[in-house]
Amino acid sequence: MTCFFKSLPSFLPLSTPYMTLDECFELGFIVKPHALKGQMTAQLDVDDAATYAKLKTVYLALATAPTKLTAYQVERVNPQGAQRVLIKLKGIERIEEAEPLRGSKLWLPLSELPELGEAQFYFHDVIGFQVVDEKEGVLGVVENFYEFPQQDVLAMRYQGQEVLLPVVDELVSHADMAAKQLFVNMPEGLLDIYMNPGAHKNPNAE
Repeated sequence: MTCFFKSLPSFLPLSTPYMTLDECFELGFIVKPHALKGQMTAQLDVDDAATYAKLKTVYLALATAPTKLTAYQVERVNPQGAQRVLIKLKGIERIEEAEPLRGSKLWLPLSELPELGEAQFYFHDVIGFQVVDEKEGVLGVVENFYEFPQQDVLAMRYQGQEVLLPVVDELVSHADMAAKQLFVNMPEGLLDIYMNPGAHKNPNAE
């Protein structure tokens, strides 16, 4: 997961730091070129794209090299809705230069994440936290989060078994960052399904 520059082109400041994926969060991706002069349409995974209207630098991971980050200076960002923007990168002046960037993911340093409320959290912040159920107490440890089109899912290690819990307000309550604990409301019977899968098979199934 190495960050690299294309022979340090003149349109990148020498002070731009090298970054790895572990030091960044995924902001969105390039959808397609827009018009003929290097602008591109981008989809951002945010609530309000206008938050990033003054973006100065962004890191791209090409679809052909998804673990390598390349830094680009941003000339302008024009929000086109809650999650869509038109973005112009310095040095990308023609549609022929923008086309190879189609599908590239956009990344930013973790330090640029917006601040959250006291009980809110980012997924990467709670990896390794204890999972505490409001009724049952300590259950296990947060191992990962999976992002699916339908919803995000928390992966917890419980008695040696991976247990998946949808990340919705009704089930995932809040995080105590000081205590390194994530509080949840496990649906009744969910743990039993994971621990005793055979007991819940449909007897009519072949």
